[in-house]
Amino acid sequence: MPTPTPRATLPFFEEAIVAVGAPREQVFAFVDEPARLAGHMGRRTWMMGGGRMRLDMDRHGGRRTGSRVSLTGRAFGIPLHVRAEVTERDPPTIKRWQTVGEPRLLVVGRYRMSVTIDRAPRQSLASIRIDYALPGAHRGRFAQWLARKYARWCVRRMASDVVSAFGLDIPYRGLAR
Repeated sequence: MPTPTPRATLPFFEEAIVAVGAPREQVFAFVDEPARLAGHMGRRTWMMGGGRMRLDMDRHGGRRTGSRVSLTGRAFGIPLHVRAEVTERDPPTIKRWQTVGEPRLLVVGRYRMSVTIDRAPRQSLASIRIDYALPGAHRGRFAQWLARKYARWCVRRMASDVVSAFGLDIPYRGLAR
């Protein structure tokens, strides 16, 4: 299992927080299924340059600490690949995973994803967060701007998928630094 990446090496983050009309056990069961949470990556979208990613999982299906998943596909015609490992899983409150090795991605580099689910009256509060670095030598302001737009789109798509599954009790609220 990889050592958790120090926050200093993942200097950027985006986060979306939503109130979901379901108990946190049900919300956790939904986000614990990688195909549901990564569904936005499997659909052709303009953010993926018309491409999409295929999700592959080990025998534990991404639902156990140490379990590995990978995404392989194309964006803007360029081959992409990333492997990630579940580093923390404590139902029904938290799940974390992070990249293993150096991903082959265009806009973001290494990353750590976290889903935290808190109990609230008659609902759950789900926080979906990505801490990330820029890929390779991309360090300029445009690269930072593009990575932020993509990371924000990603966590908001995940949050939207959670809300679509259970309904929403209060308006969607996306938070970002």
